[in-house]
Amino acid sequence: MTTEIIFRTASKGFIFFSAVSLGYVALLGILNPQGVMDLVGVTLPNTDAISSIRGIYGGVGLTIVGLLVYLALYHTTKGLSFLAIFWGSYAVSRLITMFHDGALGEFGTNWLVIESMMCLTGIVLLAFQRKLNGKKA
Repeated sequence: MTTEIIFRTASKGFIFFSAVSLGYVALLGILNPQGVMDLVGVTLPNTDAISSIRGIYGGVGLTIVGLLVYLALYHTTKGLSFLAIFWGSYAVSRLITMFHDGALGEFGTNWLVIESMMCLTGIVLLAFQRKLNGKKA
């Protein structure tokens, strides 16, 4: 019983931590699109570019945050699965960039490590849940 409570708390905590992290970037994307792009040294040259960043990082980001909150509360396993794929996709995208375009800078390298660890955390929590569910059967 205690193991299940720890697992459930860790799983929901991981999902909420991801939601808060993504929520910060989403709010920054809505309030200050250029601030998001300043993180990677890109200048937004016109209102179409500003609108795109506001929509992708802001609007889509807030949609993902809402989804994560829902999944944390009602479908934790699906939330973990989504986050393992989500963070893993970011990491794979950075690896593709490394192989296709060359070495990442400090920003990209740091985020490759973070996203890989977040993906691994989701996978480990999913595996642990499978193990717990196996004990009940």
